[in-house]
Amino acid sequence: MFESDSPAAVVQRQLDAYNARDVDALLATYAPDARQYEHPATLLVSGHDAMRGRFAARFQEPDLHARLVQRVVMDNLVVDHEIVTRNFPEGKGALELVAIYEVVDGLIRSQVVKLGAKRLD
Repeated sequence: MFESDSPAAVVQRQLDAYNARDVDALLATYAPDARQYEHPATLLVSGHDAMRGRFAARFQEPDLHARLVQRVVMDNLVVDHEIVTRNFPEGKGALELVAIYEVVDGLIRSQVVKLGAKRLD
C-alpha cells in the first residue's frame, strides 16, 4: 500500500473534497458500494448514486464546512472528531460529530456517524 492509500490519507482526501464541495473527488474516496450509517446501525445511503444525491444537496449550503478536531487511526479504521458548520432550516449553526471510517484497499467501505447536539449561532 502506498502512503497516499493509507487510511488516514484517504479520509483526509475525503474531508478536503467535502470542504471543497467537490462531489466527484469525494466519491472517488469511497468504494462504489460503500455504505453510510448513523450510529449505531441506521443505514443512510448505499452506493455512489445515493451518496451523490445526498452530498449534492448538502453542498448547496453556503456555510458548509467541517473542521477536524482530532483524528485517531488504528489499522484500517479512522475516527474523526469534527465540528461541522451548517445552514439549518432555523439558521446557521454547527454540530459536533464523530465519524468512524473503515478503509479497505485505499477506499472507504463504510462510515458510521454519531451526531451531537445542534447549536445555532
